[in-house]
Amino acid sequence: MLSYDFSGRHAVVTGAGGGMGEAIALALLKAGAAVTAIDLKPQPSTLDGFGDRLSFHQGDLSDAAFVDATFAQAGEARGSIDYLANVAGVLWFGRDKSVLDMDMDTWDKVFSINLRAVALTSRAAVPFMRKTGRGGAMVHFSTIQWYRGDPNPQDAYQASKAGVCALSKSLAMQLASEGIRSNAICPGMTLTPLQARWDNEDVLKAVADYAPLGRIGTPQDMANAALFLLSDASGYITGIELAVDGGLLMRM
Repeated sequence: MLSYDFSGRHAVVTGAGGGMGEAIALALLKAGAAVTAIDLKPQPSTLDGFGDRLSFHQGDLSDAAFVDATFAQAGEARGSIDYLANVAGVLWFGRDKSVLDMDMDTWDKVFSINLRAVALTSRAAVPFMRKTGRGGAMVHFSTIQWYRGDPNPQDAYQASKAGVCALSKSLAMQLASEGIRSNAICPGMTLTPLQARWDNEDVLKAVADYAPLGRIGTPQDMANAALFLLSDASGYITGIELAVDGGLLMRM
């Protein structure tokens, strides 16, 4: 297992109340970072025990006033924001379907959570990254789903996550000269609370067997990729989309 040292640095992690965001926040804390964790859900017990290196905030990341106030408080208290992990998002089976049939209020809400929130948090974090003069790094979570259509579509999810990759690439180009990097991670099939439909062993085995590497991804797989892209080990990498999918794109 690779190890990183984020001591003396400050990361903001959205979606830290569970799943991938929780795993990333925990990995950063274990690597020595101070972490501002944000979610609608309450703080998970896994994040207990880190003292004043953890600050947990509950709120709506599509609310500009909440985002601006939370980032301002966190950045001023820590003196900087060095890293941003945009992990929060929704996948609403049943409600999010073909754009030909869906309620457009659902479309708007998914875009607000999955894409508007990324825009709000990025623009709130960048001034604090600039302030230190040492740059910074952002990683934004998309999905391999945006590369293709689906016979059982979730069109708002897919389109909003494509927008995450487009925004990440645009930020990478805009901020490269200041040493601020922006990359996206595109997870494949990953066992998180979003995938409650995988509710029995037969389904889990079928899903695992479909991936060339023969298993379902875990939140820790995503945390491993995120820490690499945030760390100085990827200091010459910006503007990419990293598929963390067990080889699934080879089947597409």
